[in-house]
Amino acid sequence: MPHYLGIDVGTSAVKAILVDERQTAVAEADVPLQVSRPHDLWSEQDPEIWWEAVQSALDSLSTQAPSALADIGGIGLSGQMHGAVLLDENDRPLRPAILWNDGRSFREAQELGTRHPELSHAMGVIPMPGFTAPKLVWLARHEPEVFRAVRKVMLPKDYIRLKLTGEIVTEMSDAAGTWWLDEAKRDWSDDALAATGLSRDQMPSLVEGSQPSGTLRADIAQRWGLRSDVVVAGGGGDAAAGAVGLGAIEDGSAFISLGTSGQLFVTTQDFSPAPEALVHSFCHAVPSRWFQMAAMLNAASCLAWGAQLLKRDIGELLSETEAAYRKPSSVLFLPYLAGERTPHNDPYARGVFFGLSPQTQQTDLVQAILEGVAFSFADAMQCLQQAGTSLTHAGMIGGGSRSAFWARIFASVLNVPMVRYQGSDKGPAFGAARLARIAATGETPQAVCTAPSILETIEPQPQLVELYGPRIEAFRSLYRALKPEFMRS
Repeated sequence: MPHYLGIDVGTSAVKAILVDERQTAVAEADVPLQVSRPHDLWSEQDPEIWWEAVQSALDSLSTQAPSALADIGGIGLSGQMHGAVLLDENDRPLRPAILWNDGRSFREAQELGTRHPELSHAMGVIPMPGFTAPKLVWLARHEPEVFRAVRKVMLPKDYIRLKLTGEIVTEMSDAAGTWWLDEAKRDWSDDALAATGLSRDQMPSLVEGSQPSGTLRADIAQRWGLRSDVVVAGGGGDAAAGAVGLGAIEDGSAFISLGTSGQLFVTTQDFSPAPEALVHSFCHAVPSRWFQMAAMLNAASCLAWGAQLLKRDIGELLSETEAAYRKPSSVLFLPYLAGERTPHNDPYARGVFFGLSPQTQQTDLVQAILEGVAFSFADAMQCLQQAGTSLTHAGMIGGGSRSAFWARIFASVLNVPMVRYQGSDKGPAFGAARLARIAATGETPQAVCTAPSILETIEPQPQLVELYGPRIEAFRSLYRALKPEFMRS
């Protein structure tokens, strides 16, 4: 029986999942990663730690299910988007990768937008500091020797592809987040590359996420006892791969992703840019599909931060907070620990607790964190509405989707039913495994990318919807009031 492997190179962990032909998980591995923050606004990782983590994950799968791993017919890759992996002429990293939540190129992003306003429509969004292109402009200005030595610019998951296959390739959904891809043409934009001092020769080759990008190197296959003809699929950026895993490949399919970062994602059958609304309009990981997405830099990571601060187990905190929950919290939390993208495009924004009193308990703080993240998604939904996209319901994926309590808060904050799926926390790695299967077998995306079984549908509670309305407005007012202070700090 053929099996398929999905590998997700996340920010906080590398996750790998092995599935059979019934799309049932037979083994999983999770290897944690650390982020380096050597300066304010900086966020970096050494690409080699990703490869070490992938090797550890494969070792774990080999221990758990050796016969299944030996039988894989395809590997799919997913990963954190936007990161700048810079290779020299020998395909070695020139410096640590600059990640998606790095805000150092804020000035360069503004300059790109001012000098080349005509490009934002074709690129699907205005230039923002998280994207790859402004990072290279920053590099040219601040590390010119490194910039001159750059022979190839890659994205995080594609560095793993290089290790597995020897090929320098990316696919449409991850390329879409660089600000170098003409989204409608699904091809590199020579104008956008020229605007950042680069050329097409420095870019990876392009394939669709469901197409083969190469086959395993012989030494890699031999090390883990794999077949010599294992196909490595194009794969997808984490948001698009998560959509594939959820079956969200048709027009109007929508979901919320609660990982380290957060996304509100809607599939479209046409390219529908709305850069003025700070909505990302990008290529999907399957052919002839695009998506609109609002991207938040802070999601489940806020809950992990809160648990670490309180020195408590996340599960225990959630249980205690759910038991104490009666109504919206009197404490407001701005979740901008790492700045924010949609709707503020503000790397200087920071996290804030407001409304503390002598009566404030740990459960009040945790509830405020859960609500603050949900309020940021209310802002995101407002941006999508401005772009002409409305939600009637939304699925949930990512680690945060494991909490039914958080899903209930989301349903009443957004006033839309939230759908929790079986295995939805597997997210992008599962989607990558599906893309591996399509690339290996030639099946259609529609045949493979079906929706998982529904765990539950959570309806909004009218009384809470009414109570949350003023709290959302207070949340927005608090950011507006503090924005000048963020800029000064």
